[in-house]
Amino acid sequence: MRKEKLYREYRLKSYLNMNHYIIIDGRQGQTHPHTWEFVTTIVVDGNEFIEFRTFETLIEEFLEKYQNQILNTIEPFDIIVPTIENVTDYFSDELQKLLRKQGGELVSMEGSETPTRGYIVSHKNEPEFIERIGKMQKKRISGVVEYVVDQILSEKDETW
Repeated sequence: MRKEKLYREYRLKSYLNMNHYIIIDGRQGQTHPHTWEFVTTIVVDGNEFIEFRTFETLIEEFLEKYQNQILNTIEPFDIIVPTIENVTDYFSDELQKLLRKQGGELVSMEGSETPTRGYIVSHKNEPEFIERIGKMQKKRISGVVEYVVDQILSEKDETW
């Protein structure tokens, strides 16, 4: 017997080669490169099967415009200082919108520009996330209840 899942969770890693500079105390630092890593965690309804490639393609297409670029020259980072925190916050917000169109819900996104430091945006405690996951679970539980009731009724019909 297959165990029923309330949701499925996916974790994807993406890499970008980007350059940026930071402005501190009104002074522009040197433009320097990083291989940035982004780890995206996504959930979908337990009844849904979405190929990894669906989410990978969506994320890759979103990130492509930043590949091998000087981040400070691309909106909104021509105004917002492109720290790992600001970049991850922005990417998380934008990807969340895109993932929802594909049936996914962004749980968290971790960004790092070095192997030893990471910044995580978690949506787990946000009211909208909690509401969406609650609806997902309610829908799943309703389906299980309907199935059980159908089984009971069909057994009852057989005994008559």
